Amino acid sequence: MSPPLGFPSFSRTELPNGVRILSEQIPSVRSVAVGAWVQAGSRDETLAEGGISHFIEHMVFKGTSKRRGYQINQRMESVGGYLNAFTTKEHTCFYARSLDEHLDRALDTVLDLVTHPTLPEKELEKEKDVVIEEIKMYEDNPEDHIFDHYESLMYPDHALGRPILGSRESVRSFTKSGLQGFLGQHYVPNRLVVSVAGNVKHEAVVRKVENLLSDFERQPVGLHRIAANGYEPSDLSIPRSLQQAHLIVGTRGFGSLDPRRTQVSLLNTILGGGMSSRLNQNIREKYGFCYSVYSFANMLADSGDMGIYIGTETGRVDRARKLVIRELDKLATTAVSERTLARAKQQLKGSMMLGLESMSNRMMRLGRVELTFGRYFTLDEVIAEIDAVTTEDVRNVAAALFPSERLSSIAIVPAN
Repeated sequence: MSPPLGFPSFSRTELPNGVRILSEQIPSVRSVAVGAWVQAGSRDETLAEGGISHFIEHMVFKGTSKRRGYQINQRMESVGGYLNAFTTKEHTCFYARSLDEHLDRALDTVLDLVTHPTLPEKELEKEKDVVIEEIKMYEDNPEDHIFDHYESLMYPDHALGRPILGSRESVRSFTKSGLQGFLGQHYVPNRLVVSVAGNVKHEAVVRKVENLLSDFERQPVGLHRIAANGYEPSDLSIPRSLQQAHLIVGTRGFGSLDPRRTQVSLLNTILGGGMSSRLNQNIREKYGFCYSVYSFANMLADSGDMGIYIGTETGRVDRARKLVIRELDKLATTAVSERTLARAKQQLKGSMMLGLESMSNRMMRLGRVELTFGRYFTLDEVIAEIDAVTTEDVRNVAAALFPSERLSSIAIVPAN
């Protein structure tokens, strides 16, 4: 039986070469979002390759065997759409958004980037300068740069602890042959997921992808990732020419495959998810110590971390750290009220469902979930997981995460 008009319909197909195609049909919209996801990110790089996944993300836009760089940039904009890409620790995504009538163009464009980049030599050196300027931009923003230092504490001597952008030295060392080698090793059919959301029919998407990837027959390559190494809590303070101090208190946590992932999400919501959260009410509103304070939970496939960021006056860093740790200790020792948990559940469900009104968000959810879990989760399944969490579950996960001896802190403080 066909779903009612406007009701999303999920479909999945795996091609003989290993490419996975996922679609979510939303007949009530007139747009589509298309993503080509490669299961390769910065954690798949050697030390010498640091930043190569992100650099390839840039370089594929410089030309393919079908199009020159300027033609790639114009291709979606000329029909009112857009084209972009991003790199994470675990994957790289090339994506487009357009009216549904331009689905073929969107699929053709993103898959061309993945399968036929030419990596022109004359663009390589110029793009090194561009990426190094991007590195400088992040380093000039302490609220961003502190996270690089934080991750190096969470994942010492591991690719997960290195910046996605790489370093000036690694970027300068890249060669065309090195980029081609990384592409050949990781940009293979069994590591590619195509996700589409919007007013589409799955059969049409499959036919188009099969046609576009008819010559994409590289040998399958398994995913062999080095597990995150041991974590030793530590404290670090870095002086810089600033007016405000930036502080993160954090610890290693759980991965996306851990059954406690939903409990972590609710804990994060209660702790620092919005203006009504405990951190905002008890540090910003009560004491006026900061403008920005929030918590975050990073969940990778096999590991994760959770922490709190705060920007404050230099003389208040120690006091702010103590206030943060006090909030963590409260959550670990005393169960939150049923009312507090109910509000957090509604906040988490509402945020998720509002996000699904965006075709881009739906497309990204399809890709991420497939790469992480290898299966599709219905909205009802996700809501059931959220509703099943108890106040004692939240306390237990906080107790596991936040013993004082497991906490690390990193501060960037104004130099004297």
